[in-house]
Amino acid sequence: MQVVFIHGPAASGKHTIGTHVAEALGIPLFHNHLAVDAALALFEFGSPGFCRLRAAIWSAAFAEAAAVGRSFVFTFHPEASVDPALIESLSRSVRAHGGEVVFVELLASPEAIVQRLDQPSRHRFGKLTDVALYRSIERAGGFAFPPLPSSLRIDTEAHTPEQSAALIVASLREPR
Repeated sequence: MQVVFIHGPAASGKHTIGTHVAEALGIPLFHNHLAVDAALALFEFGSPGFCRLRAAIWSAAFAEAAAVGRSFVFTFHPEASVDPALIESLSRSVRAHGGEVVFVELLASPEAIVQRLDQPSRHRFGKLTDVALYRSIERAGGFAFPPLPSSLRIDTEAHTPEQSAALIVASLREPR
């Protein structure tokens, strides 16, 4: 059982690339906004209730999938409203069932992020699309997060989403 844990900043291509990886591997995509949107239905972003509910959804998804050996792709935007200890807890729940979490980091320059924020696909999923709001959150430290492990780092300005996904799939097929 593997969790392909794709992380990176807003508009780095996590959902698009994650979709391609999931399709190539024949496994589901459990993207970040599934939990975010559920928590937002009841609580304001970043509020204690929001953070607890989002963490509970992620924790339940990881634990239940690991318990039945269900591999999946997970996308994550590191940001200050997430307790960094949660990432190790999610990984531990997978490892407890003999699974593996493979961390993949997506990279994009600040200029590319700003250019990509207003893409139609971001609007469709209710993602952050306002450049002024993005910069305000960034200035306030809202995207601060300790570095995550990465077995693979991909510059999404140098590779198309399809190429990025192919790099991820190829790295997963390499002997560890």
